[in-house]
Amino acid sequence: MTIRYHDLSAKEPLRPAQAAQSSVPGSCVKNRPRVICPTLHTERLTLRPLNMDDHPAYAAFMASPRAAFMGGPFDTFATWALFCHDAGQWALFGHGGLMIDLSATGQTIGNVCISHGPLFPEPELGWFLYDGQTGRGYATEAARALRDWAFATANLPTLVSYMDPANRASAAVAERLGAPLDPHAPRQPGAGNEGDLVYRHPRPAA
Repeated sequence: MTIRYHDLSAKEPLRPAQAAQSSVPGSCVKNRPRVICPTLHTERLTLRPLNMDDHPAYAAFMASPRAAFMGGPFDTFATWALFCHDAGQWALFGHGGLMIDLSATGQTIGNVCISHGPLFPEPELGWFLYDGQTGRGYATEAARALRDWAFATANLPTLVSYMDPANRASAAVAERLGAPLDPHAPRQPGAGNEGDLVYRHPRPAA
């Protein structure tokens, strides 16, 4: 996996050395203000920062029945809030959402995100793919890359994935990543979350 850093307050991406010189623990830094966000490259995928061109497809997914395991379908207000949540967390926590592109074509096929804040007892690794993109290993490849970055670069102490028990497709991704169930982990606040599964992601072997 290769990493490229972007200064979200500047026109040009920073070189890794520049990012390292100006960053706080993690990969987000506020200075003038400045936010550093990575682009991650895997064998087939490019994970990159969100931009406004991503919003229509993102909002359409969140408004569709495919968002049911995330609490959807969502209305216009909620889809915009979720989009801003993914983008804005970089400034607040030093991690957040990245769009998933196919490196060969540039087609955007989904999203992977590390979420935190009052709705998340621990940082959560989540993902979704747009219609027609499942069953090819893309979610596992993207989630593995962001998980590895979270531990190696952002130095997160823990990382979990909250899961509706009926969401077997996402559970299979967590299991392929080597994440065991943690029955003792706290659940997200809110009615209906008490029965969620919690997968705990182990740190990759050195």
